[in-house]
Amino acid sequence: MFFPAIVVFFATQAIVAAGSEERQYGDLQDWYLNNIHIANSNYNYSEPEVFRPGMDKPIRQCDERYGKLFKEVEFLRNLMSKCTGCVGKLSNPAPNADGCFPGACYKDVPCTVPSVTLAIRRRASLECGVIREGDFPYYESGSCPAGYEGNGTVCNQLDVCAKKPCYRGVDCQWIKDSPYYKCGSCPSGYGGDGRNCKKVDFCAKQPCFPNVNCSWKDSAPYFKCGSCPAGYAGDGISCGRNPCLQNPCFKGVSCQKKAVDPYFSCGPCPPGLAGNGIVCGKDSDSDGYPDEELNCKEPTCTRDNCKVQPNSGQEDTNRNGIGDACEDDIDSDGVKNDVDNCPKTFNPRQKDSDGDGVGDECDNCARVKNTNQMDTDRDGMGDSCDDDIDGDGKRNSADNCPKAYNPKQEDSDRDGVGDLCDNCPKRYNPKQKDSDGDEVGDVCSSKSDSDGDGRQDDRDNCPYVANAGQLDTDKDGVGDACDPDKDNDGVPNKVDNCELRWNPNQADRDRDGLGDVCDTDFDGDGAEDWRDNCPRNGQIRRSDFSNFSRVALDPEGTSQRDPEWEVLNNGAEIFQKHNSDPGLAIGNDKVEGLDFEGTFFVKSAARDDDFVGFVFGYVSNRKFYFASWKREEQTYWKSHPFEATATAGVLLKLVNSQTGPGTMLRNSLWNDASKQGQTKLLWQDRAKKGWQFNTAYRWKLLHRPEIGLIRFRLFRGQVLEADSGNLFDFTIKGGRMGVYCFSQALITWSNLKYSCNDEIPRDIYSQLSPETRRKVKPSNNNWLS
Repeated sequence: MFFPAIVVFFATQAIVAAGSEERQYGDLQDWYLNNIHIANSNYNYSEPEVFRPGMDKPIRQCDERYGKLFKEVEFLRNLMSKCTGCVGKLSNPAPNADGCFPGACYKDVPCTVPSVTLAIRRRASLECGVIREGDFPYYESGSCPAGYEGNGTVCNQLDVCAKKPCYRGVDCQWIKDSPYYKCGSCPSGYGGDGRNCKKVDFCAKQPCFPNVNCSWKDSAPYFKCGSCPAGYAGDGISCGRNPCLQNPCFKGVSCQKKAVDPYFSCGPCPPGLAGNGIVCGKDSDSDGYPDEELNCKEPTCTRDNCKVQPNSGQEDTNRNGIGDACEDDIDSDGVKNDVDNCPKTFNPRQKDSDGDGVGDECDNCARVKNTNQMDTDRDGMGDSCDDDIDGDGKRNSADNCPKAYNPKQEDSDRDGVGDLCDNCPKRYNPKQKDSDGDEVGDVCSSKSDSDGDGRQDDRDNCPYVANAGQLDTDKDGVGDACDPDKDNDGVPNKVDNCELRWNPNQADRDRDGLGDVCDTDFDGDGAEDWRDNCPRNGQIRRSDFSNFSRVALDPEGTSQRDPEWEVLNNGAEIFQKHNSDPGLAIGNDKVEGLDFEGTFFVKSAARDDDFVGFVFGYVSNRKFYFASWKREEQTYWKSHPFEATATAGVLLKLVNSQTGPGTMLRNSLWNDASKQGQTKLLWQDRAKKGWQFNTAYRWKLLHRPEIGLIRFRLFRGQVLEADSGNLFDFTIKGGRMGVYCFSQALITWSNLKYSCNDEIPRDIYSQLSPETRRKVKPSNNNWLS
């Protein structure tokens, strides 16, 4: 009975013949819909009296076949609608041992057939799960499985989650075991089983600084600390002593907190003043010492021993209380300083055996001419007559780096030049030619500099992150600027409380956010942070031009001699004696973000009117920034290769020379205007006011390469003489510092100070565009006041 019905039901095509014509249908349903009158007729009819136009005229054979067919189909339709659980088993309807058809009842639900007569079964129809006399067959379904509901034939999962048994916001999931649902984890900041969740008492662990209130909050870290106690600063979790909140420093002086008593230090006094930062007094010569003694104990509170001329070292050779800078005969030998060949050593006879202008009494090579008195190893013997200039135990003739201490004499490329002083340590180049003066030999020089920091990629420890200083604290070959663990202690920089000092245990006894090992000395260079001019750079601790480099910018010119430099005050003061060709004295330290200040002073005895200045961002003798100040307008006397004219006043320039030192660069330095391929004028003071003899001028410079910011200010005492305003140039990402002169004698650069600083002073920050401000963070200090 079932088999022929199913075969016909799933047929893909039905064909009905009517006379000589044959019409095709897509399936049985298609035929049925077009011949509905037959289905609605008596199954035993002989001929229908009427049929709709376009319908196939049925023949008796078709009538009988389809009469039976539709009876079967009608039965199947009723069966399927009553027992959906049986549908999938129609292809094999043989009963099992219990007399039930497979699939009649829900999976794993017991199915039984009561004892009834076979005759009743044969004429019965099926309705699963319900016993009804006269129906076929008689099925009895058991109960649905645990966690389900239904009549045993159809069973559905209990919707336990609809009753929301879990805590607010916690996921509910159905499971097959009692209680037939599972709750997810409690929300962040809460604890429990998902059904019952309570706030976690994070304050119980006392995460806040002692005596600071702790309260719960509904977002990470799920607690909130109150304000630090009076005299402390921080986020409530970490608090450090901060007397700076009580403004203990002189007006306009920055305050920095310290980890030791008195827990703060003050910055330098404002221009034209000197003292300890708490107390400041008038400083007429801007050398860092007040004209009169102040009521404080620091050395910078003592009375200046020469208040009319800068002398930041307070040198007093004859110890008479008058500084050497103010005495015309320092050594009291009866010979005036200006003509004394040993101005600081008693030598009335002025004997000078080698004729180098330096008397035998103070000449470090009395029998060998050496006007510059260079002494690399500082052993008291000048390089010109020292058979071991660098003091490494190797005689100069056998030393592959005679001016650099290298007792092991490594020479990777076997060119006779030791690795320590070889400008191409991996390439054979015994001549060491370096045309652009960038300390990279021509044979291995490359213009590839992806980050634009002045270091070619194959010699850059962070080739894709600008880091002119090339600082590498852990010496792993990866610069700090791109090293995720600068101190190699296994703690990433972002969470390391001493990112420059090895401290894997992160101990912090005072809970001020700084680890114990770096509480007072962050970079571990031996200088406490409040004294350290670069507290996050272990290579720099104070301003020092002692080991400077001489850079001649017109080395082949003969119109003037090269500058002669003298370094004083442990590298914080420089004196240049001669009317000279353009030249630089460049320190060794390299920085990115920079604060740089110093004092100009020109003695009246010089009787000239030319250039005095300073340098920053020095990359090579072809590339650097400089400030230059001319006393009076003048055209340079050498008109080749072009006529150069300078007006009085101060200006800032970028040197980016294609030729390097020589006559073209020389004239470009003299010339006010930009010169293509040589210099670019960044700013010129509109007042065009020249400097004056015997007058101290204090400059302040701020350079932040990250945003290209340059700011320059010039003071005479406490009076502001010039201000460049905020300038922007991205050419140089940082470099070395130094001083500059051109055709001017008897210049003193005094009280020289530089510091590493990437922060933007608060008052400068307020002047930046919104777009630029988004790139940086302001500091708490001001720079303009």
